[in-house]
Amino acid sequence: MPNLLIRDVPEDTVKALKEIAKRNGRSLQKELQRFLINLAQGSVDPMEAADRIRRGLAAEYGVFPDSTALIRADRDR
Repeated sequence: MPNLLIRDVPEDTVKALKEIAKRNGRSLQKELQRFLINLAQGSVDPMEAADRIRRGLAAEYGVFPDSTALIRADRDR
């Protein structure tokens, strides 16, 4: 299998990628390999996409509370 070398990756990007890999229980190399394969195949894991969106929203707006009780109260009216 061929090898790839990516130069000049910003340190904060490497740190974020390592955190993602750790959270998914994989090495950085395995995480990047999986990402590149999925990207090339056009397949996206919906849970990973949802987590990425959730993290982005949380970083910008804070953590959202669970709205289940509010929805139930609204439906019961």
